[in-house]
Amino acid sequence: MALFSRRTRTAAPVQESAVATLDVDPALAALTGDYVIDAGHSSIGFTVRHAMVTNVRGAFGEHEGALHLDGGDPSRSTASIDVKIASVNTGIADRDAHLRSGDFFDAEAFPLMSFRSTSAARVGGDTYRISGDLTIKDVTRPLSIDLEFAGSATDVYGNERVGFEGSAEILRSDWGLTWNAALEAGGVMVSDKVKLTFDISAIKQA
Repeated sequence: MALFSRRTRTAAPVQESAVATLDVDPALAALTGDYVIDAGHSSIGFTVRHAMVTNVRGAFGEHEGALHLDGGDPSRSTASIDVKIASVNTGIADRDAHLRSGDFFDAEAFPLMSFRSTSAARVGGDTYRISGDLTIKDVTRPLSIDLEFAGSATDVYGNERVGFEGSAEILRSDWGLTWNAALEAGGVMVSDKVKLTFDISAIKQA
């Protein structure tokens, strides 16, 4: 996904649209290359409203992904991510089993959730927007994710890392995840709106 180093100098104000092309900074050249997501130091999670009164949070413990970053032209950056549905974890085993069942993800028939980027652009400041196709079960629909660059560094093992945090909101019904239960007082057990969260660390490949 498009990750870009923060500027260390003050730039003159510019007029820009909601999504604009980033001015090229020579310092970005060091970030150009291919990366793999370090699953052990990354998190792909979600938040959904439960019983109209509280939020349930969960994450997918198993995932992998590849990034290509282009520091000279961030719009050429790309990303692909595959998430193992069976690794869903909300902290309650029975609920996780229900999510893996045919009522929701049907993990046995559709073991992966995938994202493939189609474009990247600057929104403003350190925020970028990556757009692409999200596939859940047998449904593929467009998704845009707003990302904030979290930094770049060389770790103690000599790995060159980049990091970002991002989020997006979807309606699960758009992907055919429609199971629900009515509440006696009105409303439903599970909201249609789901917030997806991304906290990613990626390692540059030689």
